[in-house]
Amino acid sequence: MTTPAPLTPDRIRRTCDPKQFDFKTTADVDHLSDSIGQERALEALRFGIGMRRQGYNLFLLGPSGTGKYTTVRQYLEKRVVEEDVPPDWCYVNNFVQPNKPRTLRLPPGLGVRLRDDMKTLVDELRDSIPAAFKDDAYRARREAIEAEFKEMQDKALDDLREKAKEKGFALLQTQMGLGLTPMRDGEALSSEDFAQLPEEEQERIKADMETLQEQLQEAMAQVPAWVTEKREKVREVDRATTDLALRHSFGKLAKRYQDLPAVLEYFSAVQEDVLENVEQFLPRAPGSTEGEADPEAVKETEFRAYKINLIVDHSGTRGVPVVYEDQPSHLNLHGRIEHLTHHGTHVTDFCLIKPGALHRANGGYLILDAHKVLLQPQAWENLKRTLRAREIRIESLAESMNLVSAVTIEPEAIPLNVKIILVGERLLYYQLSALDPDFDELFKVPVDFEERLDRNGETAGLYARMIGTVARQENLRAFDCEAVARVIEHASRLAGDSEKMSTHMASLVDLIRESDFWAGEVDRDVVSSADVQRAIDAWIRRADRVRERIHEEIHRGTVLIDTTGEAVGQVNGLSVIGMGSYTFGQPNRITAQVRLGRGEVVDIEREVELGGPTHSKGVLILAGFLGGRFAADRPLALSASLVFEQSYSGVDGDSASSAELFALLSALSDAPVNQGLAVTGSVNQHGRVQAIGGVNEKIEGFFDVCSGAGLTGGQGVLIPASNVKHLMLREDVVDAVTKGEFSIYPVETIDQGIEILTGVPAGERDAREDYPEGSINRRVKDRLEDLAEKARVFRYEPPGG
Repeated sequence: MTTPAPLTPDRIRRTCDPKQFDFKTTADVDHLSDSIGQERALEALRFGIGMRRQGYNLFLLGPSGTGKYTTVRQYLEKRVVEEDVPPDWCYVNNFVQPNKPRTLRLPPGLGVRLRDDMKTLVDELRDSIPAAFKDDAYRARREAIEAEFKEMQDKALDDLREKAKEKGFALLQTQMGLGLTPMRDGEALSSEDFAQLPEEEQERIKADMETLQEQLQEAMAQVPAWVTEKREKVREVDRATTDLALRHSFGKLAKRYQDLPAVLEYFSAVQEDVLENVEQFLPRAPGSTEGEADPEAVKETEFRAYKINLIVDHSGTRGVPVVYEDQPSHLNLHGRIEHLTHHGTHVTDFCLIKPGALHRANGGYLILDAHKVLLQPQAWENLKRTLRAREIRIESLAESMNLVSAVTIEPEAIPLNVKIILVGERLLYYQLSALDPDFDELFKVPVDFEERLDRNGETAGLYARMIGTVARQENLRAFDCEAVARVIEHASRLAGDSEKMSTHMASLVDLIRESDFWAGEVDRDVVSSADVQRAIDAWIRRADRVRERIHEEIHRGTVLIDTTGEAVGQVNGLSVIGMGSYTFGQPNRITAQVRLGRGEVVDIEREVELGGPTHSKGVLILAGFLGGRFAADRPLALSASLVFEQSYSGVDGDSASSAELFALLSALSDAPVNQGLAVTGSVNQHGRVQAIGGVNEKIEGFFDVCSGAGLTGGQGVLIPASNVKHLMLREDVVDAVTKGEFSIYPVETIDQGIEILTGVPAGERDAREDYPEGSINRRVKDRLEDLAEKARVFRYEPPGG
């Protein structure tokens, strides 16, 4: 086994050579129209958009900031112009059932024309119908009907008057109506005179009176029938007059919409309603309440039934619509029915139907943030129901949940033909797929966005084009080739891998903008690498207050971290702290104590419920390593305790498990550990050191502490050898390594690491399955055997012993 040498500067940071570019500034590069490194996502996007079957809606999954929305928007903008514009949609009055408004489907652009034509029609009828009723011919026909009715009434009364006269009675008009009275010598017979008449005469007059009274009642009973007949005749004349006035106006409209049967059917319904309610077009009698109202308000109320409620207008649309709804509530998606207060009562009609995003996107594409949809009450369930039914029904949220039973309107449903595109995080996609049985049926196409892409000459050129495109689109300064190289290096740092580059476009675009700002601060015409570096440094400066305070406390001795000297059972471990989008490394003192016991490795963090499950798993692996290497044929008679000193918050992850094992081996072998070195890496039960995350931040965190205390040349960090490809360290760390002031050791095994930390060989097993005298492994083995012997002497049998 050989001890690994420290890494050379070229292995801890992969630089980007500006000479590989064939341009002077990004003003010379071509425009980039596609997303970088998203071939898989673009393939899925093309399939999902092109697949015209039910349920093939899309879910764009990936971390926020990877350009999901921008990518799908750019793709759709190029595609939608090739597709046919969808139809316009209107709601119109249902004259048979006003509470169930009807829909009209119109070719794109005809909705506005129909709405304006109907307004013009009503204005024409308001003039032409009153004019028709003022015509002499109409008046003559009305007068003839009136005369006919009067003649019938007069004739009936004259006949009755003659019969009464023959029998000695007079037909008189009184305040109570028509009445009969007996006459004598042309004078009405008073009650006193009637009482003086002979009895026989009185009986005769009474009998004649009864007969004439019956005849009068029979005559008066005919009056309602005559009035009804008169009304019907007037109605027929009015309908005929109105119909004559309507023919010209509706005739013109019918010719304009002769290819649309639904519109012609609507015109027929309007015409019939006008014929039935022609009085609304006629002047009101002076003094009526309506006549005293505001004329425009009266007009708005009276002719509302003939309006066209255009809810989807594609008169200015090119291709199919692409709609993004930022507030995807139930009402914003499906539309709503508004109400007005009239005389203290909430009323509504078809004119108060308002469209939702599904209406506007119908025939095209609707983009939604999945998380926002799920946050809105009932929005997700109602969206799924709409997609399954393939029609848009407008109803209030209270109605859909059966919370109210108020009388309202029930608009006719509109057929739905839309492609829904949800945008969200991967975890949300997998949760919906696992927990919602409808999800996979309705969203069959996952579009998975990459966070990283390979770093090579081709992708570097694409990055240069991306930088140039952003600069042109946002009117920023061009970047020179050195600035482009620095952005590419930062993209590798964001990816946490020297062989990869980040596709987190939000962070990169922010860097481009901020670099332009700093170039402007020094009146530079072109952005340089210094401007990019200043933007990076300024961003860190804005976010690193907590890191500075932690390092300040270390330098002041409040937090105990040694960067020089040696100590037994004490190792500098490394962790990463995340503060929003900013992460930084922090050293932690890890200590170990061993004593006689039952073979337990106690994780103090777990015991006090500060350790997470992954951290506890790493500690348990240590017991497996010790037992497998040193106690395969004898009891493991120790009790060890491990702790992160001065840690007052939760600890999770297994990246410190190698440091914990080094501390434990140091305590068992009584070999002091060099405190100028820090350790990161997880370990398995066979002693192999495994890769961890945040390696750059961890190294830089310890470097900053060492630098603050003073670099000695003996300080450094042990990292897993498998993490070397991830190194993209800061320039100051690279400079220190170049000068020999700081070292980074790639280790593959625990034996390699313990040799570097203690300066004592780990020792390899010989043919007798023993370790060399004085080696770390021999000292650990001897200590464990001594503990086992003491356990036997004290008659302390550990479990399994």
